[in-house]
Amino acid sequence: MQYRQLGNTGMKVSEIGFGAWAIGASWGEVPREDALSALHAAADLGVNFYDTADVYGSGRSESLIAELQEGRSQRLYAATKAGRALDPHVAEEYTPDNIRAFVMESLARLKTDSLDLLQLHCPPTEVYYRPELFAGLDDMVSEGIIRHYGVSVEKVEEALKAIEYPNVSTVQIIFNMFRQRPRELFFREAAKRGVGIIVRVPLASGLLSGKMTRERVFPSDDHRSFNRRGEAFDRGETFGGVDFEKGLEAVELLKELVPLGMTMAQFALRWILMFDEVSTVIPGAKRPQQAEENTKAADFPPISDSVMNRIDEIYHEYIRDDVHHLW
Repeated sequence: MQYRQLGNTGMKVSEIGFGAWAIGASWGEVPREDALSALHAAADLGVNFYDTADVYGSGRSESLIAELQEGRSQRLYAATKAGRALDPHVAEEYTPDNIRAFVMESLARLKTDSLDLLQLHCPPTEVYYRPELFAGLDDMVSEGIIRHYGVSVEKVEEALKAIEYPNVSTVQIIFNMFRQRPRELFFREAAKRGVGIIVRVPLASGLLSGKMTRERVFPSDDHRSFNRRGEAFDRGETFGGVDFEKGLEAVELLKELVPLGMTMAQFALRWILMFDEVSTVIPGAKRPQQAEENTKAADFPPISDSVMNRIDEIYHEYIRDDVHHLW
């Protein structure tokens, strides 16, 4: 495993992290034993960055990560998110007091006195124009209940606004072969400010795994069955906002580029790591084998310029017009 600096936090994190949404909720049932086995498999292979949220299974994934940390000597970083549990989920409810209450609950579930990284969890755009909230986060850092804070965003514009606040240390954003807009202005501006970039939905909800077909049926409690048009939350969180069938067509072309000995999923993860601005990528895993496959993606050599260019061509031909302007 290779490691990169997480912005200016002082944390050196594994290039491949662990996204804990899948073991929390909205990805079908994951038995506790499988979830813990996946977490331990990742840690055994050098993964030290675990991303979670208070709403993933109503705290389930936070508790699982706390259990992972027990008895392990290596330093494991837990990054959690807060805000999505607000009801109603509106900008006015993003107050320092409300976020503080969520922080205290996460501290208890993670069994710690201080959160390594707190992220606002894809708040409404108006929240980024509320300096009093960011001042409240600064207060929590001063008190020691959080060490660093950042944001998880849906749109590039939100990311650019967020990093205007000097103490925003990280931005979590969707970036993959089918969602390439962040690599333009945002990556450059984040690098200028020393902001760490955490990449989520790297496999476009499994679309870029190369294992899906048109006949694939998802369980009713899997967001890939109930959120394809944004019925439950932002559409971009499901398949990266890409039309499922059009995405499958593009994947067939991408498969032709996969080097010998590498899976399509590893190819997609390795593509993301080609961008130096990225601090860590957080694919999900529901089983140990998935965690092992994900972590090994960092061990492959760089992708050639010619292949990188062909990936761009496929993106422009099949995907760009549908999603580039939306997020």
